[in-house]
Amino acid sequence: MNPGPAPAKVLFVAGTGRSGTTILSTILGQLPGAMAVGELRYVWERGFLEDHRCGCGLPFSRCPVWTAVVDRAYRGDGPPDPVVVSRDLLSRLRMLRIPSMVLRQLRGRPVVPPHPHDEKIAALYTALAELEQPAVVVDSSKLPPYGKILERLPGIELYVVHVVRDPRANAFSWRRVKVTGDRDDDATMERLELWRSSAMWVVWNYLVEFWWPIERGRTIRVRYEDFVDRPRETVERIARLLDLDASRTPFVDERSVSMQPTHTVAGNPNRHDRGLVTLRPDEEWRRAMPRLHRVVVSLFTLPGLRHFGYSLRG
Repeated sequence: MNPGPAPAKVLFVAGTGRSGTTILSTILGQLPGAMAVGELRYVWERGFLEDHRCGCGLPFSRCPVWTAVVDRAYRGDGPPDPVVVSRDLLSRLRMLRIPSMVLRQLRGRPVVPPHPHDEKIAALYTALAELEQPAVVVDSSKLPPYGKILERLPGIELYVVHVVRDPRANAFSWRRVKVTGDRDDDATMERLELWRSSAMWVVWNYLVEFWWPIERGRTIRVRYEDFVDRPRETVERIARLLDLDASRTPFVDERSVSMQPTHTVAGNPNRHDRGLVTLRPDEEWRRAMPRLHRVVVSLFTLPGLRHFGYSLRG
């Protein structure tokens, strides 16, 4: 009997937004045998509906890689209604559903209830693995509930990198105005109030740790501050977890990376960076963040500060 096709190995980069997940994922996508696809959970809205630019610079609808993947995934019939799939995912992944998700896990049931759209989501990953044939698909979708959907999809073998950043730096970054660079207009990325970004930091980071403990053998935790301090070492450690060749990283020295175009569908604007990129710590928040804002965020995130290795004073 012939064995079925090998499962697609997916590296799920988990955590909260503005934590350095995009730059880490893009660098990992430069490794031989890896392909960075960005935040693939947004492909329905930002790819199919709004036709944002792919990481290669072309609109999603004109990118030859994604055109081929979509044709393969849906056998020429076209994708399901992206409005419906996007709306469904938004509803299924809401933070308000977290208590019921935890309760479902304690009862031994799927954390996120199965849905007919799951098969359509899985088809994209399967088509990527069949057409592009990467050893690892790097998906920086971040939201833990989405990772739980991927985890139980047929044909997917999930690995997790949990990225954590100091919550005050994270909250400060969420207040910045950033042009997306995905379209010809001046559209900017979403901005969050301090209380909201702080709540997300606590809930999402604790959920990642709860659902994918390091002891399971397929999870690595990376602090943003450690990553930008020792980026090459961090990337090599993740490569070894995935059985990729850690000696063939894109680094030209300990802090500088030679970046080639990717086919990421969504993420921070730095997913479009090309050429030589030097990683430096982003410490602007220490100088520019108002003291009151730092105190508010510290109080909101107090349970997780020490737990994830951050001091109360920052």
